[in-house]
Amino acid sequence: MKCPFCNHPETRVLESRDSAEALRRRRECQKCQKRFTTYERVEVQPLIIVKKNGKEEPFDRTKLRRGILLACEKRPIKLEKIEEIIDSIRRNLIGRKKTHVPSRVVGSLVMSKLKALDTVAYMRFASVYREFDNIKSFIAEASTLEKKKAEKGNQDNILVETK
Repeated sequence: MKCPFCNHPETRVLESRDSAEALRRRRECQKCQKRFTTYERVEVQPLIIVKKNGKEEPFDRTKLRRGILLACEKRPIKLEKIEEIIDSIRRNLIGRKKTHVPSRVVGSLVMSKLKALDTVAYMRFASVYREFDNIKSFIAEASTLEKKKAEKGNQDNILVETK
């Protein structure tokens, strides 16, 4: 790494820190002793989201965040948790072999994360994502969610009783 001040080719790393998007390094020039920071990012193929109508657009973290925030509005969910969900979804998408990902995959990932986090946020997101056009669709989804929750509760009770 060349020093940005004197162009000397030798610098030493004083400190390295990992962040969600990059590796941050504090460096010091061996010649002029000036310090500077570098960021190392992994270059990945850009993610392309394929919409229902076939239109393609680049993955937009801000758009995903906005949708999740809207679903979580006025719910007791910390912003850090929402950021973790977004990071998790992004990592999942990057980990796939294909760079073109159908929007339904993104929607399914969001719904599974929200279902585990908060049922109200899940229902809000599901009502838009699944395009509920009447109250019956909404009630059917809520009933399914309640049944699964009751089944899980019964399984927890069975586990407690067998211990």
